[in-house]
Amino acid sequence: MGDLQKSVEQFLYRKAELCDRQAWDDYLELFDEGAEFHIPQWDSEHVYTTDPKRGMSMIYYANRSGLEDRVYRIRTGKSAASTPLPRTLHLVTNVMIQEASDSQLEVKAKWVTHYYRFGVAAHFFGEVTYTLKPAGNSWVILRKHVLVLNDVIDSVMDFYHV
Repeated sequence: MGDLQKSVEQFLYRKAELCDRQAWDDYLELFDEGAEFHIPQWDSEHVYTTDPKRGMSMIYYANRSGLEDRVYRIRTGKSAASTPLPRTLHLVTNVMIQEASDSQLEVKAKWVTHYYRFGVAAHFFGEVTYTLKPAGNSWVILRKHVLVLNDVIDSVMDFYHV
């Protein structure tokens, strides 16, 4: 395995672990201040919205402040939808580096998040595309675009589910 592949995979595994441990400060540090976070809605069976400013999204944050606000609301108990927080277990696989340009990478991966809340275990699954840039010996996220492939979403979905 190449050093670049291993470095990117270890970064994604660390991000998953920080989310599962609810280590929010360290988790937020993985995102650039201008990082976009987008989970589009599906327009039809195989077509999803591509422009978060014109189409519907399940989650859209134009920059890291959206994530910071969610973390603040969770920490202060101002998010009824996140009280209590579910236990999560993120799995990341099929990590593929699509292109490298101007020291930035486009990385695609598959993911599954198992979660447990109120005596019920369930999962979300899908595909994710990241734009990463180098940061010291690791990476920082410039963009996270998530496709949720579940047909039915019968609970509240938040950033920590993907």
